[in-house]
Amino acid sequence: MDSYAIHFFVRMQHFLCREDTAISELFINEQIRDKEVRVIGEDGEQLGIMSSREALQMAEEAGVDLVKIAPTAKPPVCKLVDYGKYKYEQTRKEKEAKKKQKTIEIKEIRLSPNIDTNDLNTKVNSARKFLAKGDRVKVTLRFRGREMAHMASSKHILDDFAEALSDVCVVEKAPKVEGRSMTMFLTEKR
Repeated sequence: MDSYAIHFFVRMQHFLCREDTAISELFINEQIRDKEVRVIGEDGEQLGIMSSREALQMAEEAGVDLVKIAPTAKPPVCKLVDYGKYKYEQTRKEKEAKKKQKTIEIKEIRLSPNIDTNDLNTKVNSARKFLAKGDRVKVTLRFRGREMAHMASSKHILDDFAEALSDVCVVEKAPKVEGRSMTMFLTEKR
Protein backbone atom coordinates (compact mmCIF):
# COMPACT_ATOMS: atom_id res chain seq x y z
CA MET A 1 0.00 0.00 0.00
CA ASP A 2 1.15 3.51 -0.70
CA SER A 3 1.48 6.15 2.05
CA TYR A 4 -1.83 7.79 1.14
CA ALA A 5 -3.76 4.54 1.60
CA ILE A 6 -2.07 3.89 4.95
CA HIS A 7 -2.85 7.43 6.10
CA PHE A 8 -6.49 7.02 5.01
CA PHE A 9 -6.76 3.67 6.81
CA VAL A 10 -5.33 5.14 10.05
CA ARG A 11 -7.71 8.13 9.87
CA MET A 12 -10.72 5.84 9.35
CA GLN A 13 -9.65 3.67 12.28
CA HIS A 14 -9.38 6.79 14.45
CA PHE A 15 -12.81 7.94 13.29
CA LEU A 16 -14.41 4.58 14.10
CA CYS A 17 -12.76 4.32 17.55
CA ARG A 18 -13.61 7.80 18.86
CA GLU A 19 -14.43 8.19 22.54
CA ASP A 20 -17.17 10.82 22.16
CA THR A 21 -20.53 9.26 21.48
CA ALA A 22 -23.57 10.72 19.85
CA ILE A 23 -26.91 8.98 20.14
CA SER A 24 -26.41 6.96 16.98
CA GLU A 25 -23.01 5.72 18.22
CA LEU A 26 -24.24 4.14 21.47
CA PHE A 27 -23.43 0.48 21.94
CA ILE A 28 -26.38 -1.80 22.63
CA ASN A 29 -26.79 -5.47 23.61
CA GLU A 30 -24.22 -7.69 21.80
CA GLN A 31 -22.13 -4.70 20.67
CA ILE A 32 -20.88 -4.27 24.26
CA ARG A 33 -17.55 -6.13 24.40
CA ASP A 34 -16.29 -5.13 27.88
CA LYS A 35 -15.56 -7.84 30.45
CA GLU A 36 -17.13 -5.96 33.34
CA VAL A 37 -19.77 -3.21 33.34
CA ARG A 38 -21.58 -1.20 36.00
CA VAL A 39 -25.31 -1.79 35.54
CA ILE A 40 -28.13 0.64 36.32
CA GLY A 41 -31.71 -0.64 36.42
CA GLU A 42 -34.74 0.73 34.57
CA ASP A 43 -35.83 2.92 37.49
CA GLY A 44 -32.30 4.26 38.15
CA GLU A 45 -31.13 1.98 40.98
CA GLN A 46 -27.56 0.62 40.99
CA LEU A 47 -27.44 -3.13 40.28
CA GLY A 48 -23.67 -3.34 40.74
CA ILE A 49 -20.66 -4.41 38.69
CA MET A 50 -21.04 -7.64 36.72
CA SER A 51 -19.87 -9.29 33.51
CA SER A 52 -21.44 -7.99 30.32
CA ARG A 53 -22.85 -11.46 29.63
CA GLU A 54 -24.75 -11.43 32.95
CA ALA A 55 -25.98 -7.90 32.31
CA LEU A 56 -27.19 -8.86 28.83
CA GLN A 57 -29.01 -11.88 30.25
CA MET A 58 -30.65 -9.64 32.89
CA ALA A 59 -31.78 -7.23 30.13
CA GLU A 60 -33.28 -10.05 28.06
CA GLU A 61 -35.21 -11.32 31.11
CA ALA A 62 -36.62 -7.86 31.71
CA GLY A 63 -37.50 -7.50 28.00
CA VAL A 64 -35.38 -4.37 27.48
CA ASP A 65 -32.03 -3.44 25.91
CA LEU A 66 -28.63 -3.04 27.56
CA VAL A 67 -27.27 0.37 26.48
CA LYS A 68 -23.74 1.62 27.20
CA ILE A 69 -24.33 5.21 28.33
CA ALA A 70 -20.85 6.08 29.71
CA PRO A 71 -18.15 4.29 27.70
CA THR A 72 -15.22 6.26 29.19
CA ALA A 73 -16.00 5.38 32.82
CA LYS A 74 -14.04 2.64 34.60
CA PRO A 75 -15.83 0.20 34.37
CA PRO A 76 -18.20 1.39 31.59
CA VAL A 77 -21.75 2.22 32.72
CA CYS A 78 -24.65 0.37 31.07
CA LYS A 79 -28.35 0.92 31.64
CA LEU A 80 -31.34 -1.37 31.22
CA VAL A 81 -33.73 0.64 29.02
CA ASP A 82 -35.96 0.35 25.98
CA TYR A 83 -33.49 1.63 23.35
CA GLY A 84 -36.11 3.22 21.09
CA LYS A 85 -37.62 5.13 23.99
CA TYR A 86 -34.16 6.15 25.27
CA LYS A 87 -33.13 7.42 21.84
CA TYR A 88 -36.36 9.42 21.55
CA GLU A 89 -35.85 10.99 25.01
CA GLN A 90 -32.27 11.98 24.17
CA THR A 91 -33.21 13.64 20.88
CA ARG A 92 -36.03 15.50 22.63
CA LYS A 93 -33.61 16.76 25.31
CA GLU A 94 -31.17 17.93 22.64
CA LYS A 95 -33.95 19.82 20.83
CA GLU A 96 -35.03 21.49 24.09
CA ALA A 97 -31.45 22.54 24.83
CA LYS A 98 -31.14 23.99 21.31
CA LYS A 99 -34.38 25.95 21.75
CA LYS A 100 -33.15 27.56 24.95
CA GLN A 101 -29.87 28.70 23.40
CA LYS A 102 -29.72 32.41 22.62
CA THR A 103 -27.65 33.28 19.59
CA ILE A 104 -26.18 36.75 19.81
CA GLU A 105 -26.11 38.47 16.46
CA ILE A 106 -23.95 41.41 15.49
CA LYS A 107 -25.93 44.24 13.92
CA GLU A 108 -24.01 46.89 12.04
CA ILE A 109 -24.79 50.59 11.91
CA ARG A 110 -22.90 52.64 9.34
CA LEU A 111 -22.18 56.33 9.75
CA SER A 112 -20.34 58.91 7.68
CA PRO A 113 -18.18 61.78 9.00
CA ASN A 114 -20.58 64.49 7.80
CA ILE A 115 -23.74 63.00 9.39
CA ASP A 116 -26.37 65.43 10.63
CA THR A 117 -27.67 65.34 14.24
CA ASN A 118 -31.17 64.14 13.27
CA ASP A 119 -29.71 61.30 11.19
CA LEU A 120 -27.43 60.41 14.09
CA ASN A 121 -30.43 60.32 16.46
CA THR A 122 -32.27 57.97 14.07
CA LYS A 123 -29.26 55.64 14.02
CA VAL A 124 -29.04 55.83 17.84
CA ASN A 125 -32.70 54.77 18.12
CA SER A 126 -32.19 51.79 15.82
CA ALA A 127 -29.11 50.77 17.83
CA ARG A 128 -31.20 51.05 21.01
CA LYS A 129 -33.72 48.58 19.52
CA PHE A 130 -30.95 46.12 18.60
CA LEU A 131 -29.47 46.32 22.10
CA ALA A 132 -32.91 45.77 23.67
CA LYS A 133 -33.19 42.50 21.70
CA GLY A 134 -29.84 41.39 23.17
CA ASP A 135 -27.74 41.81 20.02
CA ARG A 136 -24.26 43.33 19.83
CA VAL A 137 -23.94 46.49 17.74
CA LYS A 138 -20.99 47.27 15.49
CA VAL A 139 -20.85 50.98 14.73
CA THR A 140 -18.80 51.75 11.62
CA LEU A 141 -17.71 55.24 10.61
CA ARG A 142 -16.76 55.01 6.92
CA PHE A 143 -14.40 57.46 5.22
CA ARG A 144 -14.29 58.13 1.48
CA GLY A 145 -11.80 60.09 -0.57
CA ARG A 146 -10.68 63.33 1.10
CA GLU A 147 -12.47 62.40 4.34
CA MET A 148 -9.46 60.15 5.08
CA ALA A 149 -7.41 63.24 5.95
CA HIS A 150 -9.75 64.10 8.85
CA MET A 151 -10.01 60.70 10.54
CA ALA A 152 -8.74 61.87 13.92
CA SER A 153 -11.17 64.78 14.15
CA SER A 154 -14.15 62.54 13.29
CA LYS A 155 -13.69 60.22 16.29
CA HIS A 156 -16.04 62.48 18.29
CA ILE A 157 -18.99 61.11 16.23
CA LEU A 158 -18.45 57.62 17.64
CA ASP A 159 -17.94 59.07 21.13
CA ASP A 160 -21.24 61.00 20.84
CA PHE A 161 -22.97 57.83 19.61
CA ALA A 162 -21.72 55.86 22.62
CA GLU A 163 -22.61 58.71 24.99
CA ALA A 164 -26.20 58.84 23.64
CA LEU A 165 -26.56 55.11 24.42
CA SER A 166 -24.63 55.10 27.72
CA ASP A 167 -27.83 54.38 29.72
CA VAL A 168 -28.42 51.01 27.96
CA CYS A 169 -24.99 49.88 26.74
CA VAL A 170 -21.28 49.73 27.38
CA VAL A 171 -18.46 50.06 24.88
CA GLU A 172 -17.07 46.55 24.40
CA LYS A 173 -14.30 47.57 22.00
CA ALA A 174 -13.15 51.18 21.79
CA PRO A 175 -13.09 52.95 18.40
CA LYS A 176 -10.31 51.53 16.24
CA VAL A 177 -9.17 52.44 12.73
CA GLU A 178 -9.30 49.56 10.25
CA GLY A 179 -8.45 50.59 6.70
CA ARG A 180 -10.97 53.16 5.45
CA SER A 181 -13.24 52.87 8.49
CA MET A 182 -13.31 53.30 12.24
CA THR A 183 -15.27 50.68 14.20
CA MET A 184 -16.58 50.32 17.73
CA PHE A 185 -18.58 47.51 19.39
CA LEU A 186 -21.40 48.07 21.89
CA THR A 187 -23.11 45.52 24.13
CA GLU A 188 -26.11 45.65 26.42
CA LYS A 189 -25.52 46.69 30.04
CA ARG A 190 -25.95 43.81 32.49
